Amino acid sequence: MTEPRVEQRSPEGYLLGHSARELDRLGTQARVVDPITRRFFLGAGLAPGMRVLDIGSGAGDVAFLAADIVGESGEVIGVDRVASALEVARSRTQKRSLRHVTFREGDPAAMKFDRPFDAVVSRYVLMFQPDPVAMLRSIAGHLGPRGLIVCHEPHWTPVRSFPTVSSYDQCYDWVERTVLASGTDPHMGLRLHATFIAAGLAAPTMRVEALVGGGTNSVDTATLLADLTETLVPAMERMGVASAAEVDQESLAPRMIEEAVARNGVLVGRLEVGAWARA
Repeated sequence: MTEPRVEQRSPEGYLLGHSARELDRLGTQARVVDPITRRFFLGAGLAPGMRVLDIGSGAGDVAFLAADIVGESGEVIGVDRVASALEVARSRTQKRSLRHVTFREGDPAAMKFDRPFDAVVSRYVLMFQPDPVAMLRSIAGHLGPRGLIVCHEPHWTPVRSFPTVSSYDQCYDWVERTVLASGTDPHMGLRLHATFIAAGLAAPTMRVEALVGGGTNSVDTATLLADLTETLVPAMERMGVASAAEVDQESLAPRMIEEAVARNGVLVGRLEVGAWARA
């Protein structure tokens, strides 16, 4: 197997970019993954009336999820470095008439706020940081006494499909190799314990879930991977992982589902890992 060419991180440290196509993908991802994140948030202790800081808000999905939990008696401030993503988030906020949700542009590690937060939350953020310990330590500084920090990160487990669905496993391999070659950490989820400790936080409580589906019930699992692959195709080609022709992205999800049905195969997604602790 040819080793992918390793790339330097972008200044933003974000492999996936913020194109219109990527923002659409995030919407699909939110539909599938939000229930898991919600369970992490509720298990961690997010509750009505809390003031919450959402790190790496993008188009706002996690901020909206937190806003639903804390209610109008609470407040959510979302932060992202990319103005175009925040434009989408603000537009969605207006359409939803969410007066207790606002967004600010900037580096959360360097930003100042008028008062501390009851909780800081993030999803798929630390995996893109060159120094996740420093980032976690910095954002924990925005918390008040006994404030709560909650992180949701993936672990791209070796489990793929059973019995083997070759199109799914091949796609999974392409994505994992591309992510690794970019300097992004696809195994950040299981590094959260050590990262919390190194950042000076208490040992976190941790939970893990995964998307699993067999045959015709594998649509969400296949679609999530196919959508991510489509976003990553340009990077795959640059790094020599796979060509657009090999991926054949337009037929990718249907091919995976068709093969899963034919083989009575079960598709297992990445592990979704939640970790939380009090400051």
